[in-house]
Amino acid sequence: MSIFLKKAVTLFHSILFLIVILMVIVATFMVDNSKTLNVAKAMGTFNNWVHMATSGKTENSETHSKIMVIKIKDQVLLDLPSTSQYPQLPRGCEVTSLSMLLNAAGLKINKLELAEKVKKEKTPMTFSNGQIYYGNPNDGFVGSMQKKNQPGFGVYHKPIAELAEKYLPGKIKDITGSDFQDLKIYLSAGNPIWVITNTSYQRLPENQFQTWNTPNGSVKVTFKEHSVLLTGYDLSNVYFNDPLTGEKNKKAPIKDFEASWVQMGRQAITYLP
Repeated sequence: MSIFLKKAVTLFHSILFLIVILMVIVATFMVDNSKTLNVAKAMGTFNNWVHMATSGKTENSETHSKIMVIKIKDQVLLDLPSTSQYPQLPRGCEVTSLSMLLNAAGLKINKLELAEKVKKEKTPMTFSNGQIYYGNPNDGFVGSMQKKNQPGFGVYHKPIAELAEKYLPGKIKDITGSDFQDLKIYLSAGNPIWVITNTSYQRLPENQFQTWNTPNGSVKVTFKEHSVLLTGYDLSNVYFNDPLTGEKNKKAPIKDFEASWVQMGRQAITYLP
């Protein structure tokens, strides 16, 4: 066998050995992360964050970005101030929770400013042939936020995200539609999450819902709709700042809370690091 052929065989064996070692390392890495949500998903999430954070830079500017892999922690509990919606905003849980989210991001924004600036849906409530005609919370806040003696309801994620974007342009992340496990990625990274649930923090029976006819089609709602700021979780519970009571890191069984969140449309908003 020629010297050249011997070297080629040796090189092939070396490459084959390196491939085997690499496969073992990858397998070990995947096993080590078996308790995490999904490493690829976490990498994709933060890669998207990096892309959004650097996309506004010029071609001549130097960008030093890296993909961060977030290992989903067994438990998280963020230490964030809690704000009550009362007495000024008896129906203002959504903007109050948003104020806590923006405060956590370092902005000094209060609930009253957000209540004034959030988009309003001004369709009046009427009844005809047993049907309810009213506004759509996907389009803006429905009814009165301040006065309980007047008709009112609330607002869903889209107008809230649009308002938040005005304060943190390019950094607001509407993660509505995600799996509940996805939320743990953001909490593990230290980011609280604005969500829609209900006042019982568990799945509601169908008789608690009604259907409204709105200018943009029908919408299914419950007057038990509620918004809180997620601050953590462990194996048994989820933790949140509750504007209804002003309680900090209030807890509820995680499975019940997840069911209520899914029932309300998996609505969730956070911000980029």
